[in-house]
Amino acid sequence: MKPFSKPYLTVPAQIALLKARGLTITDDGRAAAALERIGYYRLSGYWYPLRTSTIANPGGARIVQDDFRPGTEFGQIVDLYVFDKKLRLLTLDAIERVEVALRTDIALLLGQYSPVAHRDPAYLHGRFTKTLLRGKTVTGHQVWLDRLDDTTARSREDFVEHFRRTYSTPLPIWMAIELWDFGMLSHFLSGMRHQDQATLAAKYGLPRPELLTGWIRSINFARNLCAHHSRLWNRPLVDQPPLPRRGEVPLLDHMAADPHLQKRYYAVAAVLRYLLRYINPTTTWPTRLAELVDTLPAAPGISTRHMGFPQNWTGLPLW
Repeated sequence: MKPFSKPYLTVPAQIALLKARGLTITDDGRAAAALERIGYYRLSGYWYPLRTSTIANPGGARIVQDDFRPGTEFGQIVDLYVFDKKLRLLTLDAIERVEVALRTDIALLLGQYSPVAHRDPAYLHGRFTKTLLRGKTVTGHQVWLDRLDDTTARSREDFVEHFRRTYSTPLPIWMAIELWDFGMLSHFLSGMRHQDQATLAAKYGLPRPELLTGWIRSINFARNLCAHHSRLWNRPLVDQPPLPRRGEVPLLDHMAADPHLQKRYYAVAAVLRYLLRYINPTTTWPTRLAELVDTLPAAPGISTRHMGFPQNWTGLPLW
């Protein structure tokens, strides 16, 4: 390892450096405003695919150079940033629908067992309630409950404060679930009993519960990117959604033969679209997504393939 040695650069120095690397900047004032508003480092994630690259040796890794591809303009980078912002907002719109529907389904399913089924190990999987976390003396369920209790204690929601004044017992699941964020929802879903997971999966047309739990984990990863204003459009998925076996879910069969799209935004978009077919069949989300994808800025080396979209994807039965 070596110490960090890159110097601090003022905005004018940043512009000079970008020009020296072959980026076309025709309006220094507008470029300076963008760099001051968005930041050099954040924008660098958007100009990274616009830089030249070489192969070190036959079969070797591709090495990205500092210089830009010929014809690359600063405005294209800002347009790509704005496109990604719109993509995050549109993705959050679909995720919200999935989150609200899943919250409701879990509350209805477990609430019939007990108002506090989410706190009772008898109604949850033993792996969640009995197995100690590695290197710890607590279970995943205990950690999850501690987070819920902390969230509840800090909540200033009217329904929570009214409940505190009126009752001495914990919030019932149909109320407590409104305090869960998507990460808590995903974690709890993974800790449910297999038969209850299967019931939920079947409601969404999925033949195996591990598809639903895996999809929700992947959607949670995408949601976190959106919520923290992180780059989404061409980012590899750290948590990829598991794919059905060929023939299990015919609408998704086209994904099986393309490893690239399984690792990119398209994979999350596809599972969101599939879930929305059951949650909100009349949604215009697919149309709005197609309209947005059509506006992907034209820039050297940029295409919807960076997002994982297959050719002529809007003609597929899923969409």
